[in-house]
Amino acid sequence: MPGWAETAALAAGSGALVGALLALFGGGGSVLATPLLLYVVGLRDPHIAVGTSAAAVAFNAAVNVIGHWWGRRVKWRCAWVFALAGFAGSLAGSTIAKHVDGQRLLLYFAIAMAAIALSMLRRTASTGDPGVRLSWQLTLRLVPIGLATGFAAGFFGIGGGFLIVPGLMLATGMPLANAAASSLVSVAIFGAATAANYAVSGLVNWPITALFIAGGVAGGASGLRGARLLAARAHLARRLFAVLILLVASYVAWRALGG
Repeated sequence: MPGWAETAALAAGSGALVGALLALFGGGGSVLATPLLLYVVGLRDPHIAVGTSAAAVAFNAAVNVIGHWWGRRVKWRCAWVFALAGFAGSLAGSTIAKHVDGQRLLLYFAIAMAAIALSMLRRTASTGDPGVRLSWQLTLRLVPIGLATGFAAGFFGIGGGFLIVPGLMLATGMPLANAAASSLVSVAIFGAATAANYAVSGLVNWPITALFIAGGVAGGASGLRGARLLAARAHLARRLFAVLILLVASYVAWRALGG
């Protein structure tokens, strides 16, 4: 690892980038956290990188959801049902992941990154019912999807927004803007559960987490402003970001395979 001053600067800068992307895109915005911690900041243990990124992303998502709350885009009841259902799944997924070999886990992570990128390349309809309200029928749809999504988020140590957004839209029929904003509630809950599970095993670097969070708060504020500026070209921006994720996924897979 580089010297502490350089490491601190790299951690804060990486956090700012992830915070901005999380605010801009919701789903997929946190997927670069683990690769940045490994290959930019310099953490050597993949499990510590996953645990540290989960802690930082959970906090940043909780901060970013405030801006969307003020914009009245969060469907709180639907968001909480989805998040609480996925909480158990994220604990189960992260428990299993801790016992997977670090390099094998990175390879699985690269595959998940590629899936995220491909999902972002697909044009998502933004139409829907902005006045959707929670009902028993919607609850019965939200719970199983939330549980499965939470498991994936916990296993891969990612926010899971790329699954949460379409899951919310599928279960409730809410528009894309509401689903992206509401997904941050689950990103925060899943990340917190995963981080706590890793922390119990001593697999979270708390000083790096604090620096990553500090950068993420600043980046998230910039991302919220950028989301308004990019509103007219949101699909183009999302596709460019997806290509970046594919490139990073290829690099992570190459390193995991001993490149």
